Amino acid sequence: MGTDTDEWARRGSSFGAVAADYAEHRPDYPADAVRWCVAPLGRDVAGLRVLDLGAGTGKLTALLARLGADVTAVEPDSAMLAELRRRLPSVRALQGPAEAIPLPDGSVDAVLCGQSMHWFDLSRAVPEIVRVLTGGGVLGALWNSDDDRVPWVAGLRDAAEGAAAPTLSRRRQEAAYFGADQFPAELFTPVERAEFANSQPRTAQTLLALISTHSHVLVMPAAERDRLLGQIRSYLASRPETADGEFELPMVTSALRTVRR
Repeated sequence: MGTDTDEWARRGSSFGAVAADYAEHRPDYPADAVRWCVAPLGRDVAGLRVLDLGAGTGKLTALLARLGADVTAVEPDSAMLAELRRRLPSVRALQGPAEAIPLPDGSVDAVLCGQSMHWFDLSRAVPEIVRVLTGGGVLGALWNSDDDRVPWVAGLRDAAEGAAAPTLSRRRQEAAYFGADQFPAELFTPVERAEFANSQPRTAQTLLALISTHSHVLVMPAAERDRLLGQIRSYLASRPETADGEFELPMVTSALRTVRR
């Protein structure tokens, strides 16, 4: 999506080095967003066979398990997978990429992708998703974004020079990328989209820790990363909303869903 292929690969493989911090600081997902994703099935989440594809350290996996899904997590990065297994020892968790899913044909009712679909090679992943889904099964994807309609969050975006979480305005601009070209009409129903408020409690310290887990920051040279984080720290100290103690970081979860024909 407009990024050099080598850089994109480097960023995509950067998270394992900070797996514990990722698990600690990345935001959760709203239960309503998951329910919306699977609503076309006409059933509650409980009891559904759900694949969390590109599961990372299990942020979405944990929610699916709490909602009663029969969840299988699949994650390619061994360090991220180890952290998921440490935190969720009772969940079935397998190593593998979206482009070669280690599950049998027609074995899941839903495939959900939390903060991961943009890392897939969709030309290879979509046939695999089609293969493991039952007929009438659901594909859903979720992304958390800073809500830059809020002035101080827009200022944070600028202070971070685009290296923090992609903002809501950017997510909306990129939404058309995931459409009929990736999910052709002979295989899927038209893509639907929705947004869910998902504010997260933060302090300046934990917000900096969160930003430090984003791929833009992870692949920076150390001096550049230190300069950027110092700039963000100064910005947060200058704003009344974030200068003292805990605050709410306004976030939005963007979701899409489509049904396998």
